[in-house]
Amino acid sequence: MASRANGQSQASRNGLKGKVLTLDTMNPCVRRVEYAVRGPIVHRALELEQELRQGVKKPFTEVIRANIGDAQAMGQRPITFFRQVLALCVYPKLMSSPDFPEDVKRRAERILQACGGQSLGAYTISSGIQLIREDVAQYIERRDGGIPADPNNIFLSTGASDAIVTVLKLLVAGEGRARTGVLIPIPQYPLYSAALAELDAVQVDYYLDEERAWSLDIAELRRALCQARDRCCPRVLCVINPGNPTGQVQTRECIEAVIRFAFEEGLFLMADEVYQDNVYAEGSQFHSFKKVLTEMGPPYSTQQELASFHSVSKGYMGECGFRGGYVEVVNMDAEVQKQMAKLMSVRLCPPVPGQALLDMVVSPPAPSEPSFKQFQAERQEVLAELAAKAKLTEQVFNEAPGIRCNPVQGAMYSFPRVQLPPRAVQRAQELGLAPDMFFCLCLLEETGICVVPGSGFGQQEGTYHFRMTILPPIEKLRLLLEKLRHFHAKFTEEYS
Repeated sequence: MASRANGQSQASRNGLKGKVLTLDTMNPCVRRVEYAVRGPIVHRALELEQELRQGVKKPFTEVIRANIGDAQAMGQRPITFFRQVLALCVYPKLMSSPDFPEDVKRRAERILQACGGQSLGAYTISSGIQLIREDVAQYIERRDGGIPADPNNIFLSTGASDAIVTVLKLLVAGEGRARTGVLIPIPQYPLYSAALAELDAVQVDYYLDEERAWSLDIAELRRALCQARDRCCPRVLCVINPGNPTGQVQTRECIEAVIRFAFEEGLFLMADEVYQDNVYAEGSQFHSFKKVLTEMGPPYSTQQELASFHSVSKGYMGECGFRGGYVEVVNMDAEVQKQMAKLMSVRLCPPVPGQALLDMVVSPPAPSEPSFKQFQAERQEVLAELAAKAKLTEQVFNEAPGIRCNPVQGAMYSFPRVQLPPRAVQRAQELGLAPDMFFCLCLLEETGICVVPGSGFGQQEGTYHFRMTILPPIEKLRLLLEKLRHFHAKFTEEYS
């Protein structure tokens, strides 16, 4: 400390002013944050794209970004109804145009009338437009077979991510062994590890069972919980269903077991359900935690605390850039709920175009309306294509020696396991890289395919994976899969 002070005073005498904010003086929690989905491999992909534009010769003509679940960036067309209503909301003068169906105009008018000054450019209340929260509540009620939802328990958010971080902020407290521990699945979506690092919470890993199609095992939850109690105070259990990056869909029996476990152990449940529309496997079905919890009856339905999350970014919508989402809280302490509203008010309000888009998602055209037929056709086309791509991905990978892929039951990703030769592992260690990061970097440099190494999501020691989105158009996906399969064979031969 003294030498640093002497250095600063020497700098002052030389007329140089030291930086107030440096790596040494910045928040150490922020330094610990890592987000693999947009990490070093993506930065290299951006550099390669720039080099291609400058005419630098590469063994490929384009970079294929299969690293992130960004549907429209991968060529998925927006749903016409959503964009028509948004167009009228953004530019109301279009209401007089004969190019828009009457139900589109009615929907835009209804949304605008709920906005301050009848403009999408006005702030809303911090929890989101009341009309839209009521529509979300009705959507949840329809989805869950008539189980009531209260608009006052629904908070609109900047995508699901913002709501997840908000709820975690409420839960993280204590010091030392009393610090909040949060159980998260491994593999996990890196938002969770990043948020916990930023909040200086204790990450408690529970491993999904790869040998049983990434199933969630209560005995593993219990192991993780018991071991964590020596170093923290576990208070939260996070579940991602359908899974990201693993694509599994939890059975109702599994969800019931998780709820009983959380209740018995005094854990707050967080259910990340943003892929609820993305279920492809025969025999698989999405069950919301809210529905199962309610149908289990007391004491679970009356006491178990739950926050469940949804978003417009995934599903058949793929509207990532509009940043629309919501959280519904169940059995939350009324005073804490007021604190949550206060915390959200600091951010003013979620993006209003995202709120408007969410309203269309939760209340799409009715069968009697002019836009219904086209909407339904577009929705079914997107989901059918995703199902076909999920099946193709699993099939191609499992035909390749040294690659094994569990069924992609839902979501938008595959998470195949790859065998890497010992010499490749050794070379990666020499370069200071995780072995699957080394593999993914080599893949990017040789083929232009950008995927995310499994080490960024967490995996069992000694296993190697990568996450790849299934979003590219099917012919491009087929080509991508073949390139990846051939590259793995070549890589294995080179390092054997």
